[in-house]
Amino acid sequence: MRAVSWTTEVDRGLCMGSGMCAGLAPELYRLDDEGRAAPLRDLITPDERALDAADSCPAAAILVREGGQLIGPRP
Repeated sequence: MRAVSWTTEVDRGLCMGSGMCAGLAPELYRLDDEGRAAPLRDLITPDERALDAADSCPAAAILVREGGQLIGPRP
């Protein structure tokens, strides 16, 4: 049986550098040298904080997927 994992990414073209993601989930996201969000790693164990960060992003720049299915931001 394969373990469940999620992928997370930031659309740098949309990111406005609000820092909401890094504030909500500093173990998953950071602001880089250009002031834009970046995931600390692309592959993560399922973590509600990743979904909260995606939901809270004012630019909807954070995407979370399980397999090929988009699960965050939530509708």
